[in-house]
Amino acid sequence: MSNPRLKDIYQKEIVPALQEKFGYKSIMQVPKITKICVNKGIGNATGDKKLVDAGVEELSTITGQKAVATLAKKSVSNFKLREGMPIGAKVTLRGERMYEFLDRLLNIALPRVRDFRGVKDKGFDGRGNYTLGVKEQIIFPEISIEKINEISGMDITFVTNANTDTESFELLKALGMPFASKNIN
Repeated sequence: MSNPRLKDIYQKEIVPALQEKFGYKSIMQVPKITKICVNKGIGNATGDKKLVDAGVEELSTITGQKAVATLAKKSVSNFKLREGMPIGAKVTLRGERMYEFLDRLLNIALPRVRDFRGVKDKGFDGRGNYTLGVKEQIIFPEISIEKINEISGMDITFVTNANTDTESFELLKALGMPFASKNIN
């Protein structure tokens, strides 16, 4: 089985470019994406348990890996929520599946967003990780519009081993992340 396309691009083009730009002495210092976490909160899950199963199924279809239900950590009486109730779905991608998902996200899903002008560069956390919010799951071609109950969004977090947000920004930009603005604060 061959390497994913983005992994080859990373190894052959991005690593030498980042090494030259930041002056790394070893290729092991070059930042890389270690994992991608996809989370989906299901707000109406307290009333209907089938929504969580549908959310887990959608995430599994989108990512190509089995998703798991997330459970409430605390009870909140105003939301009719008890500790241990399923309230969302999550999946963590690593290795080849991570690169394949990233390729599909950048080249197929994000261009399908209505009025897309690029992603904001404000989602960095100060430690080199980037979080992106997607408002509709129907931007992924794996999801058929006829089968979904309601349109819901998800958070996609790119966890890198970069030391700074600037290094992470340059890595994601080199991989093809369509940032709206050119600079990072």
